[in-house]
Amino acid sequence: MLVALLTAGPVAAQEEDETPPDALAVAQAVANQNGRGPVTNLPIPRFVSLKGSEGNARRGPSLGHRIDWVFTHSGMPLRVTAEFGHWRRVEDRDGAGGWIHYSLLSGVRSVIVEEDLTNLHARPDEKSAVVARAEAGAIARLGECNRDWCEISSDDADGWVPKTAIWGVAPDELRD
Repeated sequence: MLVALLTAGPVAAQEEDETPPDALAVAQAVANQNGRGPVTNLPIPRFVSLKGSEGNARRGPSLGHRIDWVFTHSGMPLRVTAEFGHWRRVEDRDGAGGWIHYSLLSGVRSVIVEEDLTNLHARPDEKSAVVARAEAGAIARLGECNRDWCEISSDDADGWVPKTAIWGVAPDELRD
């Protein structure tokens, strides 16, 4: 079984500094215009994961901005929705998030199992053998994906699941 506890919660407010609102608007407009981040030129939105065991999500892209949310699970998948300097605006599967320093993020892909007792199959086929079951909320590494299925793995098990059973991969995303 794949098992994971996800914990994120609000924390106390801090003093807020000011990032020029015009700069944020320009960064977002550039990303919206060409679908790529103005800093990295990588696709926006895109999925990443939390590198360490804790990451503060701030109201704006600087240390002076108030912390709105704290992600506390290493490997948690996050969706990058904007970039500004060394900061990335991210959200989790529930839409919670904020601005996180890029050094706290990893390009190693992971997903969260959305459906309880999701069958992991030996092959990307509903009729193939079930090799394990995953609990809702389990975090797993993302492997290969075809049009409808993705291979996921953890320390305990690996197998193929329908894309509809996981969060952390785009519906049209293909991975080798």
